[in-house]
Amino acid sequence: MGRLSSRAKPVMLLLLCTMCRLALGITDGLLPNGNFERGPLPSQLRGTRVLSSSSIPSWQTSGFVEYIPSGHKQGDMLLVVPEGAHAVRLGNEASIRTRLPGAALRRGARYSLTFSAARTCAQAEQLNVSASGQSGLLAMQTMYSSNGWDSYAWAFVAAANEVEVAIHNPGVADDPACGPVIDSVAIKTLTPPRRTNRNLVKNGDFEEGPYIIPGTKWGGVLIPSLVVADEHSPLPGWMVESLKAVRYIDGGGAGGGGFAVPRGRRAVELVAGKESAVVRTVPGRRYALSFTVGDAGNACAGKLAVEARAGREAATVAYESAGDGGATKRAVLPFRAAAARTRIVFFSSFYSTRSDDRSSLCGPVIDDVAVVSVRAKRG
Repeated sequence: MGRLSSRAKPVMLLLLCTMCRLALGITDGLLPNGNFERGPLPSQLRGTRVLSSSSIPSWQTSGFVEYIPSGHKQGDMLLVVPEGAHAVRLGNEASIRTRLPGAALRRGARYSLTFSAARTCAQAEQLNVSASGQSGLLAMQTMYSSNGWDSYAWAFVAAANEVEVAIHNPGVADDPACGPVIDSVAIKTLTPPRRTNRNLVKNGDFEEGPYIIPGTKWGGVLIPSLVVADEHSPLPGWMVESLKAVRYIDGGGAGGGGFAVPRGRRAVELVAGKESAVVRTVPGRRYALSFTVGDAGNACAGKLAVEARAGREAATVAYESAGDGGATKRAVLPFRAAAARTRIVFFSSFYSTRSDDRSSLCGPVIDDVAVVSVRAKRG
């Protein structure tokens, strides 16, 4: 058998790396050109408007789509792109979509999409996110950061190895260019959490969740509310029941967000929202719901409160926050199960605004949630 030539070796190495990547599936992080830094040629633009559906590498566009450079002025408003130098804006009924190639995903596996978005007009806006025959409508009624940008998460189950991901603006505004700006579209494989004999709550430590874009000034990812419990949540084991925000935060590490997290790397900030989980229980048996309350170290100073519910029992845990993420408070709520499944709920009954930015809402942090069976004491 002859030896490979010096020219053939790099080609074979490239093919081998490609085969390994396909075998391993897609990696967590930005989609190909997910930050839109590779843009159209000058001849494919009229001002900021994208003229051809295939002008943006790795993406297909339809409708009124603009390629926005950072610092672009719209009337008296300056559009800031916080990550990199470019983003895209979706006008009325406009969309962007990309196809993840065959063998990139595993059929039946669960994935979460993360993307950053900002409103450019005063009215409430929505984005329809779809993949693999599933879709979700994400409301952008309230922006939770002072610079107008927030990150959102949405989850789906891959129906095939090759999936098309789309983000669509279904709004009808007076100005066709009055639509949200999109940047940093990323994906993450979600690992289904399991309950243990030490904790009946799946993902009670919140370590499994959507991809968090590193280095963003606003930090964290907003988890959308679900209409029905069997929809796929980007925060496995948990469901957001309110239109108000629940933010998934990162406590640090490589590319971390620098938030204060009571335990581990991840936690949930109940900005003004409500989240719930369902645990398997034995009717009539006693249990204890325990959890930790704190603050994210994001200048959320003042009085905060979390209302916890387990079955028919409820308790409110007050927390005086210094805004520095220092102190935490452990709470326990005993309850007796009335059914084979018991819903536990956490609600931000008292939230605040950041002391360094009164336009940004903030709330208590929840972490390390556990439900265990408690044996009755013999008298």
